[in-house]
Amino acid sequence: MRANPRLLDSKRPSEDPRIDLDALIEPNLGALVVGLVAAVLALATASVILARRTRHLDARLRGITRGAEGRSLEAILDAHLEKVYAISRQLDDVAARTAILEAAQRNSFQRVGLVRYNPFEETGGNQSFALALLDAAGDGWVLSSLHARSGTRVYAKAITGGRSDAGLSAEETAAIAQATT
Repeated sequence: MRANPRLLDSKRPSEDPRIDLDALIEPNLGALVVGLVAAVLALATASVILARRTRHLDARLRGITRGAEGRSLEAILDAHLEKVYAISRQLDDVAARTAILEAAQRNSFQRVGLVRYNPFEETGGNQSFALALLDAAGDGWVLSSLHARSGTRVYAKAITGGRSDAGLSAEETAAIAQATT
């Protein structure tokens, strides 16, 4: 028995009819060409923009890595960070030394007053003096020297807060006033 060809065709799955691409493309050929030209121009513009940005970034990278030929950016940044940390440590050391110096400076003589005078009419010149040496709080001493033909006498008086427990001469008071202004 022969098989009926119609029965065989009915058992086959139905196939899609063939699509005619020429028939689909030909009426829209102008629009497709314009679209493709626009896409090519857009891609060319994007390529130019990206090339410029790449050149700009490359110049910036060369500026960051100047003098470090063949080293990676990571190695260069690590070196820069190490320098920053070293400078930070040095700054901390300088700050600590400055604090020590500032504390010591408060107790050092920083105010000076000197008055020269002639206490005796018979001697020539202003060879006697009153010298006040005070720290920031006005503590220190005043040193007086009285010069006469027979000799020179030196006196020292303690000063606390700009005042003395002992009596002061006019010249000693003037030296303290000079030191505190």
